[in-house]
Amino acid sequence: MFEVLTGTGLAASAGLNAYIPLLILGLLGRYTDLIDLPSGWTWLGNGWVILIMAVLLAVEMVADKVPVVDHINDVVQTVVRPTAGGLAFGAGSSSETVTVSDPGSFFSTHQWVPVVTGVLLALGVHLLKSAARPIVNATTAGFGAPVASTAEDATSVVMSLVAVLLPVLVLVFMVGLAFFVYWFFRRRSVRRRERDAARAAGFRV
Repeated sequence: MFEVLTGTGLAASAGLNAYIPLLILGLLGRYTDLIDLPSGWTWLGNGWVILIMAVLLAVEMVADKVPVVDHINDVVQTVVRPTAGGLAFGAGSSSETVTVSDPGSFFSTHQWVPVVTGVLLALGVHLLKSAARPIVNATTAGFGAPVASTAEDATSVVMSLVAVLLPVLVLVFMVGLAFFVYWFFRRRSVRRRERDAARAAGFRV
C-alpha cells in the first residue's frame, strides 16, 4: 500500500514539475539512506544524470514564470511531465524507503503497471495545471504567473519528500486535488453561464 502511495505522490509531483521528483529521488538515493533505488533505477543517482536534471530544472523554473512563455513550456511539457511521472512512479514504488522495507512483488513482476499508472497520473495533473494557468494569467494581467509557478514548484518539492518519507500524507494531497478539480470546473461553468447571460443581455438591448 505504501509503495503505491509513494509512486502516486511522485507521479503527481511530476505533473507539476517534471524534474523535481526525479532529482529528489536521485539525490536521496545517492547521498542518503532514506531510499534504496532498485538495480533498474540506480541511474537516477548518477552524478551526470543529477547534473543534467538540475540544469533542466533551472530552465523549467524560469520558463514557467514568464507569461506566454509558460504556455509554450506547458505545450512542450505535455510529453515530458507524463514521461517523468511514469519514471518517478516506477522508481519510487519499487524502492526500499524509510516506510517500505519490502516493495510489493506485484510491481516487480508487472513492471509496466507502475510506469503506465505514473504516466496517467502525471498527465492528469499536467492538464489541470495547463488549463488553470491561462486563467491565472488573464485575471492577473500576467502578474500571477510567477506566484502560481512558485506555489506549484513548492508543492512538487513537498509532495515528493512526503511521498518518500511519509506516504500516508499523499492521501491528503489527493483529496485536496479532487476538491480543487471540482472547484475549478464549477467556477469555469459559472463564468461561462455569466458570459452567455451578458451576451444575451447585450443582444436584447
